[in-house]
Amino acid sequence: MKLSTQNSEQNRKAGITEGVVSVIVNTLLFALKYWAGIVTGSLAIVADAWHTMSDSISSVVLIAATGLSNKKPDKEHPFGHGRWEQIAAIFIGIILAIIAFDFLKNSILRLKDHTAVTFGTLAIVVTSISVVAKEGLAQYAFRLARKTGNVAIKADGWHHRSDALSSVVVLIGILLAKHFWWMDSLLGIIIALMLFYATYTIIKEAITKILGEEPSDEIIAKITKAVEEMYPEGLQLHHFHLHNYVTHQEMTFHIRLPGELSLEEGHSVATAIEKMIEERFNITSTIHVEPLDYEHP
Repeated sequence: MKLSTQNSEQNRKAGITEGVVSVIVNTLLFALKYWAGIVTGSLAIVADAWHTMSDSISSVVLIAATGLSNKKPDKEHPFGHGRWEQIAAIFIGIILAIIAFDFLKNSILRLKDHTAVTFGTLAIVVTSISVVAKEGLAQYAFRLARKTGNVAIKADGWHHRSDALSSVVVLIGILLAKHFWWMDSLLGIIIALMLFYATYTIIKEAITKILGEEPSDEIIAKITKAVEEMYPEGLQLHHFHLHNYVTHQEMTFHIRLPGELSLEEGHSVATAIEKMIEERFNITSTIHVEPLDYEHP
């Protein structure tokens, strides 16, 4: 449990740090890009600016969720509050989807109206700054997510990455805009589609963790090997399920034991395995014991 507490504190500090850095950088970028978009009359740059501002909003949500997720378990929430991080990731995804829909609608209207935009050096400089800054934030968030396993930080990282990519698309479009009047509207549509895809990946991962998932083949293999080291005669392990509560993980699985073992002996075997998994893998497990010759219906 000490290791779990340390991980929880590490998660909290990482989430708050990433969120604060993100809010500061994104707010500055928003002001810069919005000003450039208004000056040039570019819907794509204005859309890119609001995409950046959505990153600030999602980072504020991340900071709040990180604080909530580290509340201690209570009577109403015996498994803790760790899943606030998944809820935050879903909220971030919804923000992205709303922004994407608005950009898509406005870009299509501009195409219908044959609205053209002329870009200059200002648009190129501002968009280039955005690409570098946003990719830097994305790499920072991904590195923290790998260290902590915090899915909300990873979602925020993808938010930064999608913004960097949208700025790359805008930059390419700026260079081609003098040849094609419809380039700004097309860029708005492309950015909207990128946002929709980012929304899908963020929400899909968060929902998967909330619903519970099958552990990776790697962790199943490691646990099976560890059990075989304890009981060389071989126990059949199957029906693995993993529930991620962020601050800790709960795993359930079945083992098959010789039918001649008493209830007390079977319980002792299961308890010893549960203790080993807690100590070696930092996973709380619950084991269902079955007779060796039992067949599931």
